[in-house]
Order: sequence, then structure tokens, then C-alpha cells
Amino acid sequence: MAIIGAQSSAVRAKDAPPRTGWMEKFVPADDPAPLPDHGFTRANGEKLTLKDFRGRLVLVNFWATWCGPCVREMPSLDRLQATLGGDDFTVIALSEDRKGWEKIAPFRERLGLKALPLYHDTRSQMMFAVKAAGLPTTILVGRDGRELGRLTGPAEWDTPEALALIRYYIGKK
Repeated sequence: MAIIGAQSSAVRAKDAPPRTGWMEKFVPADDPAPLPDHGFTRANGEKLTLKDFRGRLVLVNFWATWCGPCVREMPSLDRLQATLGGDDFTVIALSEDRKGWEKIAPFRERLGLKALPLYHDTRSQMMFAVKAAGLPTTILVGRDGRELGRLTGPAEWDTPEALALIRYYIGKK
């Protein structure tokens, strides 16, 4: 009986997402639930929702220009987007800054973010709706709009461990 249990655990571990290094804090969703469809904006004022990204794996990062850990992880999110971003995957960096694009645009320039799509979570509706425990909080959203898991706190998103985690979910179509 112990051998069967050990084999079952090994099979489950093999099917589980890789969670090492910075990704140890990633908590897979037990029962992936749909995320709310609150709107957020682009710099040009265009309003979007997560429905606009259906069919793609999406990493939603809640951040602010005044949040030190957020600022530290932004370049790694930019590199993640440059490495894996495309038709199958994208990062959505949702700023929680109250002054919106007045703060976000100069921040993008100062950090030299080129690949990372930045958006504004107007009135923090999305952050409150997903019950983010603080900043930064990052949620991985499946192609169907359901939460696959989340990581609360900062992480380095371009490490081999982070890339392996994202590639694991990209491969699960």
C-alpha cells in the first residue's frame, strides 16, 4: 500500500507546476475560478477587460510606482514579456497609482521598460475584486479567464524557475 501511495504522489508531483526558487511562493488555485471582468485602461484611454485577452495565458501584476518591491520586480517582468510574450502569453501590469498616467508614463521612461504592457486599474476595482493581499500581487490567468494561481510579494520573473513555471502553463492547452 505504501508503494502505491508513493507512486500516486509521484504522479501528482509530476503533473504539478514547477515551484522552485522565486516561484516557491506561487500558490496554484485548487479550484480555478473565473476572475471578475472589471475594466482597466491603456495610456490612450482605451478601456479593456480580461475578456479582451481570452485565448492567451495572462500574468496580471498589481503594482504601484510608490511600492519599492514593485519597482524592483518591474524590469524582470519586462524581460519576461520580451522573452515569452506573444500570441500565447502576455503580462498585464496594472498600476494602482491614484494619479494614473500622470505617474505611470514617467515611471515607464525612468525604468526603461520597453516590452512590458502597462495599464491603469482605475479606482483599484480589479485589485479589490480579486482580493489581492497587497502589492505586488501577481495572478496567473488561464486562457479561459480562470485564476490558475497567484504569488503575493515580489519575485524575479525572468529566472529559469519563473520561465519554467510559465512554460508549464503555456504547454497545458
